[in-house]
Amino acid sequence: MAAPTKIRIIIAFAALYLVWGSTYLGIRFTIESIPPFLMAGTRFLLAGVIMFAIAWSQGAWKSSWANWRVSLVVGACLLLGGNGGVTIAEKYIDSGLAALIVAIVPIYIVILGWATGTAPKPAPIVWLGLVGGLAGVGFLLGPALRFSSNDGRHPAIGMSILLVSSFIWSAGSLYSRSAKHAPSPFLTAAQQMLCGGLLLLLAGILTGELRSFHPRSISMLSLASFIYLIIIGAVVGYTAYIWLLRHCEPAKVATYAYVNPIVAVLLGAGFAGEKLSMRVLIAAALIIGSVAIVITTQQLRARAEPAIGSAIEPAD
Repeated sequence: MAAPTKIRIIIAFAALYLVWGSTYLGIRFTIESIPPFLMAGTRFLLAGVIMFAIAWSQGAWKSSWANWRVSLVVGACLLLGGNGGVTIAEKYIDSGLAALIVAIVPIYIVILGWATGTAPKPAPIVWLGLVGGLAGVGFLLGPALRFSSNDGRHPAIGMSILLVSSFIWSAGSLYSRSAKHAPSPFLTAAQQMLCGGLLLLLAGILTGELRSFHPRSISMLSLASFIYLIIIGAVVGYTAYIWLLRHCEPAKVATYAYVNPIVAVLLGAGFAGEKLSMRVLIAAALIIGSVAIVITTQQLRARAEPAIGSAIEPAD
């Protein structure tokens, strides 16, 4: 492989790890003065327009109504249910903690795939990873069910929202694998972002966010973070993901699932003053280690025998 290509791969992985890992902190800063659903909806609508422009520049802007219906379902699961849940949950918990809980998505996908018959029964080592990951979540959730944080954010609410939204994201990811999408990945991303963005905006209107939103109250930090989430988080991050899938093995690309939480925890501690308690560190080791076992084992199994692919879709 030529040196320039290696450099591009390194840059793309750096973007994937750092950009998607930083979106959790970006969401936290943005929702400080912008309502969660309205913020997420506007973010994905604008990002969808940009992705559509990229697809159009490649001559891949035409799509069937069937593709739009699929994008509506996927957008509802991944963006409304998944990302919308993350955005709301960060009203109650730290950004690093949110990233740790979202990291269990690959575990949900393995369990759902086996339960629905779309994937083989997990191997014993995978079961070990599944149990370890869920134990890590339980280790985090246990005290939160009994106590609220000092600032009254009620972490149990945020964690519960994330457990449900991660499940919805996982179900949408499984559906997305077998559904028929537009030929262009950029057009597919644009359609999902546009559909999901509209649904998020509708959720914001129905929950009364529009009535309580005052544009003049938006802080410069929230505005800068919002722009970052659109341009860097959605467009640059997703473009890097698509490019890597075309040039690297899926097993290598899937490593973002357990690298992103580490990045998110470190950024939250460094820039938002989020505390790294011993409980969080132990839970992080359990969850991230378990996800690494699950992903690595599934990828090795896919190489050894013809089976359904195990690519994991992005959470942000």
